[in-house]
Amino acid sequence: MTIDPSHPAPTGRNRLGTGLGQVVRWRLRPVAAAERMRILTIGGRAMRVAVREGNPGWPPLLLCNGIGASLELLQPFVDALDPRRPVIRFDMPGIGGSPAPVIPYHLGTLAPLLTGLLDRLGYQQVDVLGISWGGGLAQQFALSRPDRVRRLVLVATGPGALMVPGGPRVLLRMLSPRRHRDPGHAVRIAGELYGGSARKDPALARDLLHATARSGATRGYYYQLLSGFGWTSLPLLPRLRAPALILAGDDDPIIPLVNARIMHRLIPRSQLHIYHGGHLELATDTERIAPVVEAFLSPGGAENDTGR
Repeated sequence: MTIDPSHPAPTGRNRLGTGLGQVVRWRLRPVAAAERMRILTIGGRAMRVAVREGNPGWPPLLLCNGIGASLELLQPFVDALDPRRPVIRFDMPGIGGSPAPVIPYHLGTLAPLLTGLLDRLGYQQVDVLGISWGGGLAQQFALSRPDRVRRLVLVATGPGALMVPGGPRVLLRMLSPRRHRDPGHAVRIAGELYGGSARKDPALARDLLHATARSGATRGYYYQLLSGFGWTSLPLLPRLRAPALILAGDDDPIIPLVNARIMHRLIPRSQLHIYHGGHLELATDTERIAPVVEAFLSPGGAENDTGR
C-alpha cells in the first residue's frame, strides 16, 4: 500500500495550471488529429467513442467513466499519460454524445458491450481503468472476460450494493443530475458531495462538470443510475485474475475509504494507493495521479509482471 503525503489541493488562484485548466482549454479546441471520434453501434446500442492512437506495441487503456459524465471529463488525465499509450473512451448510452437508449440496462449485463467495442476496434486485450460507477463496470468486465483484461485500475469506486455507503445527504444528491445542469447548484453541493479539492474551491467541480457537459435528456442519467441497483462484485473479488491498482482518496464522501481497503484485502493481486483528496482528483490533480497509473501499467509495475 502507498499513501501520498498530504499537501494542499490546487486553489482557484492557480488551477489553470492543473487538470481543470486543461479540460476547460480542451473544450475550446478541436479533437486532436491523432484522436478519432465516432458513433459506433454495439449490440443495438449507439455510443460515442474516442480513440487516441498510440504505439501499436502498447496495450490500449480503456476508460470507464462515472454517472452522468461524458468522455471529455477525463481529457486532463488522458493528456497527462504517455503519448505512446493508446486510449479508448466512450459515452454510455444517453450520456454526452451518445443517443439515449430505448430500454434500460443493468450493469451486470454490460460486459458484452465492452467486448463488442473492442472487437470493432480490433483490440484483443486492454488495460481497463474505471472511476466511480465506471469502476463497477471495469470490475464486471474483468470478472466476465478475464482474457480481455491485462491490468485493472479502480479509482474512487467500490464493490456495489454490498459496500459501506456515503452519508444519506450525499446519496440523496446523487439521485439527481441537477449538478450537471445548474452551475449554482453544483457550487453549493460540490464540497459536501465530492470532498477533496472541491471543499476548498467548489468552483473546481462546477467548472469541470460544466466544461464537459452536453445537453441531453435526463433519461440517460437515470438509466445509468438504476443499472447498478442490486449489483455487487464483493463475493467475486477473490476471483479477479488481473493485477489491480486501487486508487482511493482520503476525503471521498461518495465512496468512503474503507471500501478500498476491503477491496484490497479481497483482490489477490492488488495494490492500494491512497491519495490526499476526494472523488474528482483523477481529473483535477492529474500531475499527481497520472504518474502512479503510468508506473503500474508499465513493465514491472504489477506483481508477477511479464512485460507488455
